[in-house]
Amino acid sequence: MTGSKTNTMSSKEVLTAVKAILPAQDYVWDGVDEDDRPATTNELRLGIQMAHAQRGRPSGSDKTQIALRVDNSVLSAFKATGKGWQTRMNDALKDWLKDHATG
Repeated sequence: MTGSKTNTMSSKEVLTAVKAILPAQDYVWDGVDEDDRPATTNELRLGIQMAHAQRGRPSGSDKTQIALRVDNSVLSAFKATGKGWQTRMNDALKDWLKDHATG
């Protein structure tokens, strides 16, 4: 198989090596592979905070999510303006309200 790694140890040798590790022994990073490095206390704390963080709109937002059907040409034109097209569409609707306000 191209690109596959082979292990020169037999299954029995691997099991023997694993059993030789003392249970109370801490993991010691060999410094070779960054993915094997244990997370620091600060990294763990940040990970826990991120896992508990709330998703969605920030609290205090005065926007409401709706489903709105628009012509394909209108949607395509706004999307063609790039990132932030939803905000620009909202701004266009606010501008229309200024000119057509009732009351």
